[in-house]
Amino acid sequence: MNAPHPTVSPLRQRMLEDMRMRRLAPKTQTAYIRAVRRFSAYLHRPPDTATVEDLRNFQLHLVDEGTSPTTLNATITGLKFFCEITLDRSELTAKMQPVHLPHTLPVVLSREEVARLIAATGNLKHQTALSLAYGTGLRASEVVSLKVSDIDSQRMTLRVEQGKGSKDRYAMLSPILLERLRVWWRVARAQGKMLDGGWLFPGLNPIEPLTTRQLNRAIHMAADAANIDKRVSMHTLRHSFATHLLEQKVDIRVIQVLLGHKKLETTAMYAQVATDVLREVVSPLKQLSTA
Repeated sequence: MNAPHPTVSPLRQRMLEDMRMRRLAPKTQTAYIRAVRRFSAYLHRPPDTATVEDLRNFQLHLVDEGTSPTTLNATITGLKFFCEITLDRSELTAKMQPVHLPHTLPVVLSREEVARLIAATGNLKHQTALSLAYGTGLRASEVVSLKVSDIDSQRMTLRVEQGKGSKDRYAMLSPILLERLRVWWRVARAQGKMLDGGWLFPGLNPIEPLTTRQLNRAIHMAADAANIDKRVSMHTLRHSFATHLLEQKVDIRVIQVLLGHKKLETTAMYAQVATDVLREVVSPLKQLSTA
């Protein structure tokens, strides 16, 4: 006997439709629904019965619970969508204010650490995926979304379809990375793990792609095996890619395009961690000593 499907309330259905109308990304939709569900659990009654004070007190509750600034702001954004769009009551969130996010510099690996990390990766698929992430600066979600047909060996580019911000772009493809991809392709095809026109990095079921969670698990295991004591994630490879290019004196506007950044200011952050660039700056104190 089939289990009954859980019913969706008219209110949630309307919110789902509102998000679909605006073509919000699946992850964004999930985050917004999670925010409303969390608020409803706090309220102990339907969220459309909330008052301005209820929402204000909920934010205080999150702060007192020790919720991180990032999660707090994401929750507020989801509730603002629910109140302003789905309920058409923008006044409800008048007393909810996003909090300031502390500015932190990204963790960057040295070239030697990247080499050790990739060499310590457990299997060829994960090793190739990590090599690609570092060699192109792609986000983890962009790496797992690649298909074999996205590789253009003639133009030496990778096509990134609908990356962050729902934008297409091209990533650089170096000869050494192309060769690593070819080795992985031959092995995966011989083992029947890669379908014609399928995912470049398929999951256990070749019909599905590798997940970002699996990639992050792989990089954490590789970091432990390589005795790297920095906090490493897939995004660390993206940060390291950008920083190392800047240290090679690649124009920062080129790096901006490769990363898919909308604003140059976002890319300029890497100037603060590019140690080779900082070492080349002549201190004004030296000018005093030679005066």
